[in-house]
Amino acid sequence: MPSNDSGRQDKNAAPPLPEPLRVPVADSHTHLDMQSGTVEEALAKAASVGVTTVVQVGCDLKGSRWAAETAAAHDAVHATVALHPNEAPRIVHGDPGGTSQPPGAGGGWSRQGAREAGGRAALDEALAEIDRLAALPQVKGVGETGLDYFRTGPEGKESQELSFRAHIEIAKRHGKALVIHDREAHADVLRVLKEEGAPERTVFHCYSGDAEMAEICASAGYFMSFAGNVTFKNAQNLRDAVAVAPLELLLVETDAPFLTPAPYRGRSNAPYLVPVTVRAMAGVRGIDEDTLATALGANTARAFGY
Repeated sequence: MPSNDSGRQDKNAAPPLPEPLRVPVADSHTHLDMQSGTVEEALAKAASVGVTTVVQVGCDLKGSRWAAETAAAHDAVHATVALHPNEAPRIVHGDPGGTSQPPGAGGGWSRQGAREAGGRAALDEALAEIDRLAALPQVKGVGETGLDYFRTGPEGKESQELSFRAHIEIAKRHGKALVIHDREAHADVLRVLKEEGAPERTVFHCYSGDAEMAEICASAGYFMSFAGNVTFKNAQNLRDAVAVAPLELLLVETDAPFLTPAPYRGRSNAPYLVPVTVRAMAGVRGIDEDTLATALGANTARAFGY
């Protein structure tokens, strides 16, 4: 007779493999370094369901170096490098606003405990390393960068914006895509992009706006990447955005291990679950999954220049 423990284990078990896509796609934003198992296992599992390419995203110096090294070692992996928006105030101020806790959905990574304040010089030094990594051929993007007002207090916003502006300049100088993390900061993200002049290829990772913002992004030519939260019951704003965004500007991602799509919400996400989100997006748009997958594959290659 099964025990309650076995029920909990089932709930925590990895979601099953979805039916494979007939047309291959890319996971435009993932964190393999935060997922269980080896990179090789993750790539093989993803490829078995039609997810043949992943973009490994850096959030700090260590993670960005790892992303670049991993992309150099695997043809199916492309890297992006950056200081996450919550990383900049940690470097400058130590730990303002309690940001030493995990950022959560769409956040990217976590740290344990506060850091010592390093001031503007420390941020400049870290940005110089991101600049160096961004020049590498296997690094296809600069990000995730942007603004995150979910946990950062007023004292951290200035360093976030300084860091964001520096990342925009780095992306433009190296001709790389810009990958944006925008959490509860839509107006300021759009303002900074307008003031600095966005790179030719700009991606809103884990798009979190509504249909009206999607039209603004579309008019500027920004790519919009949707994650598993588009399947959540309370995410009608995201489905509305999927419905109106131009097909040629749509991307799909996991942000794994976060934002696992329904009906597996709460379990760890991984690139092999992209087909679940692709099918949800196709349903919203009223098109067949092959048509959407064809567009998603081409769009991701165009966005990241591979």
